[in-house]
Amino acid sequence: MTQDQKAEPQAQFDAFAAKDALNGVGIVKDPYPRLAELRAQCPVHQGSVSARFDMPGADRIIAAEDAQASVYTFQGVDAVLRDVQTFSSNWYHVTLGEVIGRTILEMDPPEHRRFRSLISPAFTRREMLRWEETFVRDIVNSYIDRFVADGRADLAADFAFHYPVHVIAVAAGMPVADLPEFYRHTALLTNVAASQEERLAASRDLGAMVRQLIDARRKEPSHDLIGVLVRARLTDEEWDGTGKRQLTDDEIIAFLRLLVPAGAQTTYRAITTVLYGLLSHPDQLDAVRADHGLIPQTVEEGLRWEVPLLAVGRTALRDTEVEGCPVRAGQIVNTPFAAANHDPARWERPDDFDIFRTAVPHVAFGVGPHVCLGIHAARMEMRVALELLLTRLPGLRLDPDTPCEGVTGLGLRTAVHLPVVFDTV
Repeated sequence: MTQDQKAEPQAQFDAFAAKDALNGVGIVKDPYPRLAELRAQCPVHQGSVSARFDMPGADRIIAAEDAQASVYTFQGVDAVLRDVQTFSSNWYHVTLGEVIGRTILEMDPPEHRRFRSLISPAFTRREMLRWEETFVRDIVNSYIDRFVADGRADLAADFAFHYPVHVIAVAAGMPVADLPEFYRHTALLTNVAASQEERLAASRDLGAMVRQLIDARRKEPSHDLIGVLVRARLTDEEWDGTGKRQLTDDEIIAFLRLLVPAGAQTTYRAITTVLYGLLSHPDQLDAVRADHGLIPQTVEEGLRWEVPLLAVGRTALRDTEVEGCPVRAGQIVNTPFAAANHDPARWERPDDFDIFRTAVPHVAFGVGPHVCLGIHAARMEMRVALELLLTRLPGLRLDPDTPCEGVTGLGLRTAVHLPVVFDTV
């Protein structure tokens, strides 16, 4: 790797820093007391979540306060996300359509079912096992190799920040030489802290990169992500007679534009938070270090405890009620996962990180028809990261000589830095 290539991820980090600042990273340390206060006052409040914290926030940029309502209970969030007849995903077209293109994120049934049927074969458990065995473990080890002999590292900046986007690039069949450019585009694509011109330029450049790969896969089939999407075809049972049976090139390009911020960036944040959960609870870290069979439940507790993305939105298609509270037709309804996943009506001691608590489904991946398509990929990437870090970094612990701010943020929750030390062999 050249010196210029080494410098490129830092340029990406600057773009991420602007996005993080907009979403309260490094500013809002602990939002949960305020979220609990709001929940106790009323299940649904008019206005954005960010306004309740006197923060700018992406939600306040997207819509006026009187055009929004926010739901703060698990039951309310769950109900909104499951009711696709009352609450539409179409508002994403306004916020992302110009930059990303039309994607599954903004679609409602029956269009959504068709697209999900075409895309989901690329993200099955079986396909994720192939990813893991073919390249994911190698990628994790390649990053650990860079600092394993040093006895110290920043597991956020040196590892988690780079690893998931590298996985997506390789999964898509992106040449390794294109990784620095890929990093730069992904930093800007959905970053409302960047200018629209920068975002559109990144969208065009990434689209051109993906289109070259699509052309190559149509000529010569492959097993990578784009190859799978090019070959995807609806069966007679899946096809309702409307739309095409295969994805168009533009649909594949739009999906790849969505996948990077929706998958890689949230997975990066989730890895930092579950690592911080373990590192700040040494007894639980010791238990997982001794028994890797505890890793799956550790991942789930980490996702519940500190969900990387505050909320998703829906548009109310008619006047309705949520938890007995009125919501007007046309309002954007925010569903803050962070509030839902800390609802004491569903979890005892919801603010505690406890990998041994009784497992209860959370909403970190959403629920209903729009449950995260990359759910198996995220769980696999987090599991593999924990397995290899704990195996290759004996005595892993927070660096006692370097302050660690931990997890911060409102719209996004991230540990930007995780300074650690470990024993060298």
